Formats: sequence, structure tokens, C-alpha cells
Amino acid sequence: MNKLTGIVLVLLWGISAGLSAQMTLTLEQAMDTALANSPNIQKSRLNMEKNKEYLVAQLAFLKSRFSFDVTPISYSRQQSYDTRFSEWYTSEQKGASASLIISQPIKLTDGTLTVQNNFGYQDNFSEANNVTYYDKGFNNYLFLQYNQPLFTYNRLKLNLERIELNLETATLAYAIEMLNMEYQVNQAFYAIYQRQMSLDIAIEEFENQKVSLDIIRRKVEGGLSAKEELLQGELNYATAESNVENRKVDLANAEDQFKLLIGVSLYEEIDVLADINFKPVVVDLEKAIANGLEQRLELTQRNIDLKMAEFNLTETSATNEFRGDVGVSVGIQGNNENFGQIYDKPTSSPQLGITFSIPIFDWGERKARIRAAELDMQSREIDLDSQKDNIVINIRQTYRNLLNLAQQIEIAKQNNKNAELTYEINLERYRNGDLTSIDLQRFQNQLSEKKIALANALINYRIEIINMKIQSLWDFENNISFVPAELQENLNSVK
Repeated sequence: MNKLTGIVLVLLWGISAGLSAQMTLTLEQAMDTALANSPNIQKSRLNMEKNKEYLVAQLAFLKSRFSFDVTPISYSRQQSYDTRFSEWYTSEQKGASASLIISQPIKLTDGTLTVQNNFGYQDNFSEANNVTYYDKGFNNYLFLQYNQPLFTYNRLKLNLERIELNLETATLAYAIEMLNMEYQVNQAFYAIYQRQMSLDIAIEEFENQKVSLDIIRRKVEGGLSAKEELLQGELNYATAESNVENRKVDLANAEDQFKLLIGVSLYEEIDVLADINFKPVVVDLEKAIANGLEQRLELTQRNIDLKMAEFNLTETSATNEFRGDVGVSVGIQGNNENFGQIYDKPTSSPQLGITFSIPIFDWGERKARIRAAELDMQSREIDLDSQKDNIVINIRQTYRNLLNLAQQIEIAKQNNKNAELTYEINLERYRNGDLTSIDLQRFQNQLSEKKIALANALINYRIEIINMKIQSLWDFENNISFVPAELQENLNSVK
């Protein structure tokens, strides 16, 4: 029985340890987890893969297409009235046919070259004026045909370019989503770290209040202080305890948001390991702006939008257009009751056709549509210029923020040092009875505020460093380009 109890206790301990297991994440691990699990990243990746398949399909469309149509049996019987002879006559048709078609789109000219062979067998019977007619035999028609549009744009080439640009757009969207995720993960990661530090500071303040309450309790019991001082001390203690619980709630909320962002279970216990030691980073503003204007993916997107607008203008210009179509066909046809003699007496069947579509009056529709497309192009050009200006402005703002934050960190360090020294001095005064609990609480609050301000300044600096990398696509900490390898591979694959 004792042995069984021991086993049960071991199992319960194992289950308890498993339930309390905690996932500890560094910033790099959190980023990898987000890229693998984030719903937004997954959707963006699926959209990119979808457009890849569209491009594969379009490239396959430009290759030779083979089709085979077969009618294994056909039968019809009908009675008709012949008004010339005022008699009814009967006709009956039986047969089978098959067609082999090979079609090749010509990308260079937007034409289509077709080779087609039609083979069939017919067995016809008709009866009229008490006379019966029979006709049966094999027939085959082999011909080569070429169709070419004239005086219009190349639709095959334009559609292929549009699909290629759609893939590039989807790839850029995926790349931008990854870069945005980089920034969001950094923010959420440091938000948790910030909440953890706030909780640690609140716990430290709570421990200080324990010491203060113990001091004032002994003073009141010894008759050295008024009872009101004890009441105030107990209030300060309760407030500090409440602050600890509030910080725990803030931390739990931040963890839930972080888990949702990186795509882990909301029931997973997590902890973060962050390094916020102040390491000044030298940023070359001119290099940041130049690299941003050269590498920013949003500019490529705007250029693609402009190219799409040009495509739209080309298509719009074809509204009610003057155009022509040329069709040329050469072939040979034969038929005979005996299969082996189909081409004993072949018949050539050349064909040539030219068709022109000539618009006469469209009440200004074409002119208005072209004007609208031109205005859309102008709007896209303005978007491109505005995007360039926004990139420069954002990089400049981030640069100024970094300089300001570096100065704030130095000031916050000194303020924190002064606040710690001030609190220690006034705590001793409080022990000696030269200070009230209300005054000590004021110095305690000041110390907590300075610690939090220092932590916030350090975290904000780290986030702004990440922001500068994303804005300029240059990592000034390591002096290398900040385009992740996976993104570069995806971008190169569509160029």
C-alpha cells in the first residue's frame, strides 16, 4: 500500500510539473514562432503561393494545347413536307466523328496557330416520291489555320505581364507583412518585459512598505508615534499590495496579446528574456535615407501600381477601337466509301478572311474612359512621390527620436540613482522619527517612477532601433542590409 501511494505521489508530481512548465522565449525565438504560426503571415504566404500557381497556369496556357473531341455515335430521323411536290419525305442519318486539335498561341504577335483533323463516317438514308436514296462513306478534313488580330494591343503579352506583377505584388505584401511582424513582435515582446519590470518594481515597493509598516508599528507600540501614523502606514501597505495585483493583471493581459500575435496557445505559460542594456548605435542619417529610397518595398509596390495603371490605360484605349482580324486556312479534304481510298480524289480547301471593326460614333465614351485612365495614372504617380516623401520623413523622425532617447536614458539613469539615494536617506530619517509615513510614501513613489521611467526609456530605445531598421532596411547595429534571406529569395524568384 505504501509503495502504491508513492507511485501515485510521483505521478501527481509529474503531472503538476507538466502543467506548470513555462515557455521561455528570447526575442529571436519569439520572431521565429510568429513567422511560423501567425495567421496574418500564413494568409499572406498563401496569397503569394496562389499567385505563383496563376503564373504557372498562364505559362502553361502559352504552350501547345492538345484536345480530342469524339462523337462515337449519332443518329437522327425526321419527316419533312416538300411543298414543291406536296409530299412527305423521310430522312435518316447515322454516323460517328472525331476531331484532333492542336492549338499554339503566339506570344510575340498575339496570334493563334491551329492544326485540326476532322474524321468521320456517315450513313444517310432518305425517301421521297417513292424513291430511296443511300449515301455512306468516310471523310477526313485536315487543315492548318492562323488567326491574327491587327491594329490592337497584344493581349497575351499584357495578361502574362499582369500576372507576373500580381505575383510580385503578393510577394512584396508577404515581405512587408514579415517586416511589420518584426516590429509588432518587438513591441509586444518588450511590452511584456516592461510589465514584468513594473511588477518587480511594485513588488519591491510592497516589500519596502512592509519594512515601513513594521517600523511604524513598533514606534506606535512604544509610544513614539501617533496612532494615525500606523493607520497611514497600513493604508500605504494596502495600496502597495493592490499595485502588485494591478501589475499582475497588466502582465497577464500583455502576455495574452503576445501569445495571440505569435500564434501560440493562450493556455501556454510564457516568460521572456530580454536584453535592454543601453548600447548606443551610431546611425548615418544620409545612408538610412538613401538605402530606404532604394530598397523600401512600398516603393516597388507603388511602381507596380503605376505599371498596372498603364495596363489599364492600354486596355481602355481599345474601347470602341478600330481593329482588324486576319484568318488564313489551308487544308485538304477527302471522302470515299472505302476507308483506304479517302484521298484518292482529294480536294484542297484554302480560305482567307479579313475583317475590320470600324467605330463610327460612341457619344464620347472612349475619350472619357481614356481620360479617366490617364487621371488614375497621375494619381498613382502622386502616390509614388508621396511615398518617397513619407519614407524620408519617417526616417528623419526615427533618427531624431533615437538621439532624444539616448539623452533621456542618461538623464533617467541619474534620476534613478538620485531617487535611490534619496529614498535610503529618508528611510533612515523615518526610522529616527524625523519623517512621517506620508512623506516616506512620497519618496517611495518617486523612486518607483524613476525606475519605471528608466526602463521605459531603455525599451523605447530598443524599439526605435528596430523601427530604424524597418524604415531604412539597414541594420546599423551590425552594419548590414536588413532584408531577411527568405524575403530576398522570394523577391528574386519573381524578377
